[in-house]
Amino acid sequence: MPPRIPTDAGRAALAAVAQAETPARADLATAVRYLLQLLAEKAPGNTVEVRVPPFGAVQVVEGPRHTRGTPPNVVETDARTWIAIATGAEAWADAVAAGRIAASGTRADLAPLLPLRP
Repeated sequence: MPPRIPTDAGRAALAAVAQAETPARADLATAVRYLLQLLAEKAPGNTVEVRVPPFGAVQVVEGPRHTRGTPPNVVETDARTWIAIATGAEAWADAVAAGRIAASGTRADLAPLLPLRP
């Protein structure tokens, strides 16, 4: 398990990303990982895998656990979209409709869990 990102560091990275047109890769990575960490805390479990390549992935939501191969419930998006939906700057449904989120499986709808409150 990766080290926990302190709240102050996570919020600082989110602020840096929000203020920069082209944020530093380290800020982007920290912001993504911090928000994934908050999601994992809010919805612990192993039913849905949320991927934000190349920065991170977590398994969340209680329910059946998968043990081999690709999980049946997967959400994948880019860093900017993840930050937008996780912070409430964009609605889940809008990002899905625009094709910026790939969500497969019956439990892959994260709308009830978003936005997170960093």
